[in-house]
Amino acid sequence: MGSGHDSDRGPSDRIAVATADDMRMLGGRIAALLRAGDLVVLTGPLGAGKTTLVQGIGQGLDVRGPVTSPTFVIARVHPPLGGGPGLVHVDAYRLGSVAEVDDLDLDASLEDCVTVVEWGEGLVEELAADRLEITIAMPPASEPGEMRWVTLTGIGERWASAADPRVVPYA
Repeated sequence: MGSGHDSDRGPSDRIAVATADDMRMLGGRIAALLRAGDLVVLTGPLGAGKTTLVQGIGQGLDVRGPVTSPTFVIARVHPPLGGGPGLVHVDAYRLGSVAEVDDLDLDASLEDCVTVVEWGEGLVEELAADRLEITIAMPPASEPGEMRWVTLTGIGERWASAADPRVVPYA
């Protein structure tokens, strides 16, 4: 499987997220778009809210929890409680190469679960040509507050053929 090219990129949407609860709510809305076999790559600085977003995705997928940061175990599997897909939550922060990602054997569960990889940019794109890339940006230190900007970008045929890979925030 190859990684997507710029021409494979679908629409992007930038969403303002004010609080941790809003981030979880957004995760739930993203979960409604996801299905077994989907790869989600999360990018953002420390403290941006990546794990908080995955908590919302886990709630939306109705998986066994709690969803916590897998930084020290690298990957956690959350089986489904209902009829939907499970969640594989990976923290690639401590992984230094694609070979280390391969050692996790993520593609073994990729078809049956939604796989969400924090810090996966540049490491996991080879797992699936189709993926949803989510970038979380924090305000500059000079701007007080919790506001985050979340950008969703669909890559590949799966997201190009989706009705709309963007998520309307908590209207």
